[in-house]
Amino acid sequence: MKAKKLMLMSAALGLASVAAQAQSTDQLQQALAQAREAAAQAQAAAKQAQAALEQALAAAERANQSSATVAAASKSVSTSGLTIASGSNSATLYGLIDVTLVNKNNANKAGDSITSPQVAWFSGNRWGLTGSHATGEGDDALKAIFRLESEFESETGNMDTPGTLFNRDAWLGLESKSLGKLTFGRQNALARDPAASAVYGDPYGSAKASVEEGGYSNTNNFKQLIYYAGSSTGTRINNGVVWKKAFSNGLVAGAAYSFGTVIGSFGTGSSKTGSLAYNGNGFTIAGFATDANINNLTHQSYSFGGNVQIGPMVRLNAGYFNYTAQQAAGLGDRKDHAWTISTKLTPGGAFDYELGYQVMTADNAGVNGSGYVQNAYSDTSAIKATASGDRSTVYGSVFYHLDKATEFYLAFDHLNTTDGYLAAQANGATSQNELGLGMRYKF
Repeated sequence: MKAKKLMLMSAALGLASVAAQAQSTDQLQQALAQAREAAAQAQAAAKQAQAALEQALAAAERANQSSATVAAASKSVSTSGLTIASGSNSATLYGLIDVTLVNKNNANKAGDSITSPQVAWFSGNRWGLTGSHATGEGDDALKAIFRLESEFESETGNMDTPGTLFNRDAWLGLESKSLGKLTFGRQNALARDPAASAVYGDPYGSAKASVEEGGYSNTNNFKQLIYYAGSSTGTRINNGVVWKKAFSNGLVAGAAYSFGTVIGSFGTGSSKTGSLAYNGNGFTIAGFATDANINNLTHQSYSFGGNVQIGPMVRLNAGYFNYTAQQAAGLGDRKDHAWTISTKLTPGGAFDYELGYQVMTADNAGVNGSGYVQNAYSDTSAIKATASGDRSTVYGSVFYHLDKATEFYLAFDHLNTTDGYLAAQANGATSQNELGLGMRYKF
């Protein structure tokens, strides 16, 4: 506005000057016309300048708002990962690092002891990417979802599965409240997830059934029950289709199918699983049934169990597993049953405590070339001998939590086998003790 006034004043002064010098009426009128034209041009220029200024201020405000939005969306940090979100899209980078110093006896066939860093005691080291894209609006909008997850060894940096980057997860799917969660690709065997045996397999998993992946692992002597919750491709499935849904009445249901890959034989290498769980007030019950075809031999398992919260401090978990498998001609079927019981104590503060016991009884189980009993859902088409006996393990741990992301632990287990049951972990001995000191960080 100041510029406008200055231009008008200049025009007025110019008019006065011309008028003073005019020698006739015609000259005065001509000067007046020129002054009016100059004033009009000055007024138009002022309006243009004001419009340009308003546009510049508006652009600056939009830039400030955009910068704030991008900063908020691209730096959402929590203990569950680093999330980048933009509109209907989001992606999260996450991971877990678990380093463990372990002492154990019978570490070789000579019966020697060893103290050394080894593969993570509780959880496989991993990093991954997961995300979603909302295709609509509202609480029941359909989302496209994905997960890519890779496991590595913290003591060496090697891939857990040489040559396979995303050995834990590589799937794409759809999810909504009415549909549930439908995923395609490599992922957990359904039977080991929180929709099934993960809620009672040991005290370290989720207490409540859900549609998420998770569950117990298979690193140490006390972590072997998970093989009964396997499939034709182990504790994860390839070429899989998995559906899970949590209903409003507390039920959580699941179904899974993995396609075989043998040309000309649709069923060879395939497996199918159904699961059902119920989240009650202070308790959860769950179970599953699996049928698999491994080299045209049938392997089946089922399990049921649950947990109960006793007051604010104590959770009890218990479950039963049954497994049968056809074996090479003339050796008959393998028949296993197993049970587990465990507890988790959370007295408050930085510490929690876990204690558990499990027994796996194998009847006519196939053994490998070294005489060790094979894991459940192993290939039994070429075995030449069998064994029977019990495998029992008692275990415990103490955790100290620095915060929600960082923790230290002290853990132990004692393995004992009877009769002809020999475990590969004990290298032919009938017992083994393990003691681990570790640290975990989740991001």
